[in-house]
Amino acid sequence: MSPDKLARMANQIATFFKSRPHQEGIDGVAAHLSDFWEPRMRTQLFELLKTSPDLFDPLVQEAASKVRPVEAKAS
Repeated sequence: MSPDKLARMANQIATFFKSRPHQEGIDGVAAHLSDFWEPRMRTQLFELLKTSPDLFDPLVQEAASKVRPVEAKAS
């Protein structure tokens, strides 16, 4: 997925949760990304947050540490 599209989707989720109390917003963004984004999307999210954090709303940046990590496949 293009970085811009992935960032736009994450930022739309953050926009939805901005009306909630701050911690609830962080938890909501993290839960949504963990529950509904497939591992490839979460992997790309984590990579982009390292290389281009400015693409993301601060709420996404704060929620990232609570997003379920992607487990490495056993070989």
